[in-house]
Amino acid sequence: MQTQRAYYDVVITRGESYCAEIREIRVLQDAVAVMLDKTIFYPEGGGQSGDRGTINGVALVDVQEKEGEILHLVSALDGARLELGPAELVLDMRRRRDFTVLHTAQHLLSGTILRLTGTPTVSMHLGDELCTIDVDTKVFSEETCIMVEEAVADAIEGDQPVIIHHCPPEQVSDFPLRKVPPQGEAVIRVVEIQGHDFSPCCGTHLASTGQIGMLRILGAEKYKGMTRITFIAGRRVLRDSRLLRYNGELSSRGLKVPVAETGKGVLALLEKTNQLERTIKVLEEENARFKAEALLRQAAPHRVPSGGELALLVEAIPDAGIDAVIRIGRAAQKLSDALIVLVCPKDVKFAAFCSVKGVDIRPLLKGNMEAQGGHGGGGASFFQGTFPSGTALAAFVDALP
Repeated sequence: MQTQRAYYDVVITRGESYCAEIREIRVLQDAVAVMLDKTIFYPEGGGQSGDRGTINGVALVDVQEKEGEILHLVSALDGARLELGPAELVLDMRRRRDFTVLHTAQHLLSGTILRLTGTPTVSMHLGDELCTIDVDTKVFSEETCIMVEEAVADAIEGDQPVIIHHCPPEQVSDFPLRKVPPQGEAVIRVVEIQGHDFSPCCGTHLASTGQIGMLRILGAEKYKGMTRITFIAGRRVLRDSRLLRYNGELSSRGLKVPVAETGKGVLALLEKTNQLERTIKVLEEENARFKAEALLRQAAPHRVPSGGELALLVEAIPDAGIDAVIRIGRAAQKLSDALIVLVCPKDVKFAAFCSVKGVDIRPLLKGNMEAQGGHGGGGASFFQGTFPSGTALAAFVDALP
């Protein structure tokens, strides 16, 4: 059924309701579609999300257009509360205003990029958190971002009018359109930002650029042979500024520097942290060597695996995690020709090391490990494994040759 698109013509203020009529209620697979004689709810299209609000107090989950019909989607449970007849529509004006600002801002941004760089916009997306446009260039420098951002700010401050043109397809060539118009339309809706952009578009737009308030480019990155530009506009810039200020003040207090110097403070802290990490690594290696030397001095006499001359040293290190155990083993490996098996009861794991060239320690360990329900892997000179329980780990150690 055809629904009158009142969202283009009716001015709704926050909290104000609009009267319509429910003509059909259609049960879908996972939702209920409500068909109205007229609607103030914009359906998803042109890169803009659908409106939200309520129909007779029932919350909309989405508004979609399918094959010329506008479907007002509600949950299956809520749909049972609706019936044919009069309907009171209440629009979520905060969301509508947000996306109207973003859509107008996107037109201005794309038009400005085309005018200043000759680069067309290929696609766009207005999200609940971030908005993006993909422009047909592989290079978009930080300097270009600033230049575009400043030009957009000039246009916003200039409060240029946004004009809606309705024209037949045969007259659309009269406009210097930024993109190809849709085909098969009886009337094409062209959105003009005076002096900045002409674009065929079915979305909702502001009356002038000044109502955008502010636009901020958050970044530009390579994407599928093009550049993806992320931006925010309107109240989203205000919220972003608040969040940045809040985090800046937290960082300022933590670093004990003015807010304006938090960047330098973070870099100084990172450098100090990196130096400390390098020092810690050296101390850990020295500690591991010290413990390895003590382990080799105090170890019980080496056992010799059956059928070979390779000595076997087995020791448990109960007070360390597997990473520390491996460091000790690496250090001991440099000081001994034995097959060294270090057990880590804390993590229910073991690690084995051997420095003798030509010796593959895997056949001496893998079968026994798997027989006790363990799993692991490694190479000829280093092998490690983990077990489902301490009992299984102890059985593995007892079964070593």
